[in-house]
Amino acid sequence: MQKMKELTTQEAFNKAAACCSGAEYCLSDIQKKLDKWGLGAAQQKEVLTRLQAEKFIDEARFSRCFVRDKFRYNQWGRIKIMQAFRLKNIPDTCCREALTEIEEEEYLCVLRKLLQSKARSVKAASDYERNGKLIRFGLSRGFEMNAITRCLHVEEEDFT
Repeated sequence: MQKMKELTTQEAFNKAAACCSGAEYCLSDIQKKLDKWGLGAAQQKEVLTRLQAEKFIDEARFSRCFVRDKFRYNQWGRIKIMQAFRLKNIPDTCCREALTEIEEEEYLCVLRKLLQSKARSVKAASDYERNGKLIRFGLSRGFEMNAITRCLHVEEEDFT
């Protein structure tokens, strides 16, 4: 097995900066990359500090992009997005601020469409059982219980 060449701090910075130029990354994502590249803790700290100082990494900017992508494309609810933020060690202040960018009407509209789509494929013996399955589905997508029940009761006739 061939041994990987050790990177200097400058080479690691250049490589990480190139990654950050192509897509948004958070601090923990880049730290994992630096770990994988075999950098020591002191080198990692130096590279990460420089990346932040030169605005290659910006947690607030990453948070806004992450929320926008996960909500619009993956159709995740706020709870699931918050869980993903916690896994990436993003500060709560950045998370909450980014989540406020989701408009309530758009949020409920996306949830309503998801529930209507799911209702077509749900097999249930009663309305009670069907609603239970739809509620579990909505929760699994990271939406809040009150939003789910609000959509189920407002558009009850559309789910049949």
